[in-house]
Amino acid sequence: MDECDLTYTIRDGFAVSPGHTLILTKRHAPTFFDLTLEEQAAISAAIQKAKQVLDAEFNPDGYNIGINNGEFAGQSIPHLHVHLIPRYQGDVENPKGGVRWVVPQNADYWTKRD
Repeated sequence: MDECDLTYTIRDGFAVSPGHTLILTKRHAPTFFDLTLEEQAAISAAIQKAKQVLDAEFNPDGYNIGINNGEFAGQSIPHLHVHLIPRYQGDVENPKGGVRWVVPQNADYWTKRD
């Protein structure tokens, strides 16, 4: 899909939604915390560029941006990659809480506040 000196951008082979995209570093780095500041900036620029492509191609209603850092955060491939996941109205019954649902028993903070 795209690349620069420091990153590759590809479509996810196991997409959770139309347009699900991955941004990877060319240099092997296990997690985001192992990146140089230059690589972090390149990842950020690649996310913005991929969003423009996805906006034009799929016109999503929102995005989730996710990074799994470490085995206990769900990382199954030990090479940094960022998920840019287009979201669409109605793709889930209630999107409230977004990424908080990675720990389902703690995701719903709003009903406990009443």
